[in-house]
Amino acid sequence: MDVAIALLALMFVVFVVLGALAVVKTTRAVKRGVERTVADTRRSVTEASLKVRSAAQPGALGEIASLRLGLRTSIDSARTALTGAAPGDPAVQESLRLLDQLHAYGRALDSELRQLEREPDKARVAERMTDARQRTERIRHSADSLRWAVQDRTRHAQADGLDELQAQIDLEAGALRHWNSQTAGEAEASGASTPSSSAPREINGAQKLTQDAFQTLLSKIEKVRRDPA
Repeated sequence: MDVAIALLALMFVVFVVLGALAVVKTTRAVKRGVERTVADTRRSVTEASLKVRSAAQPGALGEIASLRLGLRTSIDSARTALTGAAPGDPAVQESLRLLDQLHAYGRALDSELRQLEREPDKARVAERMTDARQRTERIRHSADSLRWAVQDRTRHAQADGLDELQAQIDLEAGALRHWNSQTAGEAEASGASTPSSSAPREINGAQKLTQDAFQTLLSKIEKVRRDPA
């Protein structure tokens, strides 16, 4: 009896622990989902705001918004391209790690650009803009280079796969057309047998002509024998 009670108590504790773990995992998953949703929403709002400011605000503020928008666009586009190709390609995974490092520099530059947006000293803003433009261009060029490289790599792999598939299809098509060679072989065999089959007919015809001539000759001899005059 005591053993049964102990087992029931142990099972109850196990169920409670498993339930608690399930609740914790579910809570964490929901939290991560909410955080991703909030981050995506915040990113979309920020990008929309940057688009409006880059088009509407003149001077340095509009240029800063344009630099921030271009920086985000290049890095996000490169990440999308690399993430799509990374699962089956270790080389692309290494490129993705490099992009993460580049993204860290991009976030630091974006933070500096946000500070410039709030900088009241226009002379200082103008002084810092030259360096900001150069760094933005370098980061964007590096991100674009990674994106272009993975696009070329994917296109090359698809072209190789298509060439191999086409070669296999050509072989299969040739195998399916094997009946043409069989028909040609049968025709050659039939053509080869035709002269041999016609030869007996020619011999029979010659024999028939010889017999007819012989019968004609016999008839003439019989006629001469009956009518000596």
